[in-house]
Amino acid sequence: MSTTHLAAILPSHGAPLTIQTRPTPTPGPNELLIEVTSIALNPIDIHMRDHGFMIASYPAVIGSDLAGTVLTPGPLAGTRVAAFAPTFLKRGSPDHGAFQQKVLVPAATVVPLPPHISFNEAALLPMSVQTAWAGWRCMGIPCDAGFKAGPRQGMLVWGGAGSVGSAAVQTAALLGFKVYATASAKHHAYLSSLGAKRVFDYRDEDVVERIVTAVREDQVALYLGYDAVGALGPCQEVLKRLNGDGTRLVTAVPLRDDSPRVEGVDTVFVAAPAGEAERMEFSRFVFGEWLKEKLASGAYRPSPGVRVVEGGLEGLNRGLDELRGGVSGVKLVVEV
Repeated sequence: MSTTHLAAILPSHGAPLTIQTRPTPTPGPNELLIEVTSIALNPIDIHMRDHGFMIASYPAVIGSDLAGTVLTPGPLAGTRVAAFAPTFLKRGSPDHGAFQQKVLVPAATVVPLPPHISFNEAALLPMSVQTAWAGWRCMGIPCDAGFKAGPRQGMLVWGGAGSVGSAAVQTAALLGFKVYATASAKHHAYLSSLGAKRVFDYRDEDVVERIVTAVREDQVALYLGYDAVGALGPCQEVLKRLNGDGTRLVTAVPLRDDSPRVEGVDTVFVAAPAGEAERMEFSRFVFGEWLKEKLASGAYRPSPGVRVVEGGLEGLNRGLDELRGGVSGVKLVVEV
């Protein structure tokens, strides 16, 4: 095996990524070395490249979502996997960012892939599924593969067409919730195919009224909401009108001091466990138990669609610039 590989290095704060050769690391305890085939891009990658978010020092390697093949000797050697690289937890550590040919990842954040899922599709999975499950954890939903919501329990998902939103729709539906999602009209049929009971156009002036009316017509108890896009106001209004109080809203967008608050709607930022041991156990459940079974059975499918950014590692800067400009209903993927 070669002792070096190519990586897209972040040389300094706000600089473009540059392709360089770097030494291939050796896995530590509970780590795996992955040969990367596909990388999916996320908004956090933009913040790390452009603003130095969660970067301790330079040069750094960023990137979280990847799919590839396990190189570490052992029972998983040669296995096709999707993996969650811990770039922001490791604060840009060059060994732990996905934007390179070979990367170290925690063994707990790896899920084996069935033959019907391609590397490009698999790269969509790690951050979106873990972020969805982190939301359910914040709501008090147990990390239990046998959990099922009651027959008339509902879930609001605002912004269902993106990566995290579509994962929230799928996971909530598989947990047994009646899902009421929002997206632009062109994505409604797709979200219905992922398990949404009803889908609404967030741009309609009376969208809140439409959702409240539908939930009441369906005689569903909807106390929980997942905001995937930072639309706290309408989410809080739906939950408040339906229940008065005693509801919980989780948001994938960080809360600020001026974020709206509504009495009776407990609003919290999505977060995985803070402690290392608890976080690894959470990841082991999400990837090694829940997602592994759902992929193998075909119950969960990677979402949304894939758009490949040409150029391999050299295409990463262009892909991040495109993502910063906004994409809808797809996730950008780079083939290494």
